[in-house]
Amino acid sequence: MKIIVLGGGLVGGVIARDLKTDFDVTIADNSKQKLKILKNNFLLKTIFADLSNQSSIKKIVKNFDLVIGAVPGHLGFNLLKSVIEAKKNIVDISFFPEDAFKLDKLAKKNKVIAIVDSGIAPGGNNLIIGYHYSKMERLKNVECYVGGLPLLREPPFEYKIVFSVVDVIEEYTRPSRIIKNGKLIIKDALSDIELHDFQNIGLIESFNTDGLRTLLKTIKAKNIKEKTLRYPGHAQKMKILSDAGLFSKKEVLINGKLIRPLDLTVKLLLPKWKLKSREEDLTIMRVIVDGIETSKLVRYQYDLFDRFDKNKNITSMARTTGYFCSTVARLIAKKLYNKTGISPLEYIGANEKCFNFIFDQLSKKKINFEVKKINLV
Repeated sequence: MKIIVLGGGLVGGVIARDLKTDFDVTIADNSKQKLKILKNNFLLKTIFADLSNQSSIKKIVKNFDLVIGAVPGHLGFNLLKSVIEAKKNIVDISFFPEDAFKLDKLAKKNKVIAIVDSGIAPGGNNLIIGYHYSKMERLKNVECYVGGLPLLREPPFEYKIVFSVVDVIEEYTRPSRIIKNGKLIIKDALSDIELHDFQNIGLIESFNTDGLRTLLKTIKAKNIKEKTLRYPGHAQKMKILSDAGLFSKKEVLINGKLIRPLDLTVKLLLPKWKLKSREEDLTIMRVIVDGIETSKLVRYQYDLFDRFDKNKNITSMARTTGYFCSTVARLIAKKLYNKTGISPLEYIGANEKCFNFIFDQLSKKKINFEVKKINLV
């Protein structure tokens, strides 16, 4: 199988490197510097390309069997649409704000398997929730907490990025949708701050972000929420920046020039948020699913604690997101999942064979979840 990875960033590069062990892999990006590193250090085939251009995308993917979408969120939806129009199967991790299901009819018409949100979150949480949703007589409550953190806490933000700065800020500004008592509720991003005590790390705060995405349409439960994890105090600092208008995309006139405050903020934050070479990071995730199983109220709790890979020099967030995506790609390559149309990971989780395959493959890469079952009644 010939696979093309569109996007050569921290996560896209890891996906390509992993898939290269089994497939003929090429990676495309608009950065010659990134491509040079990937080619020289990891012997990957590369293509220099403008991944914001739909005709360019269609031309690039023409001779490949499977496409991996790993671009920043603002490019993701149009890239997905272009690949579907090119009639190529795709596994995508781009965190775009648009509704992927708008492309469902097109994907079915073109007989395309399009798996979206195929990272650790969204992705891994969807897989877990979809699995138990298919098994339970009735799903009652769902909670998901997830975050990527630097091991060393450097003030003032105590945070480092492993993907697009713009995508992170988008999480901090887009209104958060949750289900409460069976109704859709809109919450401000960064709201409802809570403290949690996580083993191996201590106190962590959680706050609302718009991470439920496809789950709002595919899963029925009384309560469903998703929150981002950071070191305590981070949300309040981000709220100050947001309230001051520094995350605004609306142009303002400064010294005779029209400038978006967001663009300036990104330039100022990037040096503070960028991981240093070989700087260690963590990925923490907790998924809680309550429901009726064999007429009893039970709870399943999944906990993930993952760390930077010192041997391969791969960040934990790139590991967990990238390997999750590459595992889903292997699922397609082995023809274990063949449903055409738009498929979020909760659809795949409903297939027990696919669910077990993904967790088995991740375990081989030392990405392991601790699973607890608790009888609530």
